[in-house]
Amino acid sequence: MSIIHRTTVTPTKLELLHTWLPTRPWYRGSAEPELAKAGGFRLDDPEGQVGIEFMVVREASSGAYLVPLTYRGAPLEGAEHALVGTMEHGVLGPRWAYDGCHDPVLTAQLLALVEGRVPAHAQSISDALDREVARSYAGEGPIGELGAPEDTADGTGFTVTGGLTLRLHRALTPVDGDAPPRGAVGHVSGVWEQSDGTRVRSLVVTVGAV
Repeated sequence: MSIIHRTTVTPTKLELLHTWLPTRPWYRGSAEPELAKAGGFRLDDPEGQVGIEFMVVREASSGAYLVPLTYRGAPLEGAEHALVGTMEHGVLGPRWAYDGCHDPVLTAQLLALVEGRVPAHAQSISDALDREVARSYAGEGPIGELGAPEDTADGTGFTVTGGLTLRLHRALTPVDGDAPPRGAVGHVSGVWEQSDGTRVRSLVVTVGAV
């Protein structure tokens, strides 16, 4: 399971996102965002080399956003366009933070989560599962291979072999319950905290027909 190190990270993740978020087509907030961590969960890399985090951040003027990130000890070849920034980790040393939608380790584990082959882990507690993450998959057989991610105003989408689309919902909206949306064959939802302390659930991933 994930090991969470209690140490310093310079610059912080929120400091990196302060510059990166306003460059995204699905971001709806200020050019100078006021950010706060609001929730999220982690997935394990089977090789134990890549940190995988699905972070939820609140922006004061526009709501909450899903930011999947991967953390690596060396640059990911061919992914310069997906680099969010570099950090100095107090235990692990230099770390390269990427938009995880462009990292094959994250996308492979995300598919495994939707299909029920791996669990979600707590974001800030070592060796603990996140019991608030819900998922479902009603398809026959594996989902298939993902194409290249495409960012739009509606989020990040992947075409899937076999005629499906996997979509990450970047701008989050509270929903009632953890059931999959109508027409979806798979989904993931998670819980995050609003500015008043209320905990709400949102869809973060859906899989459905093109």
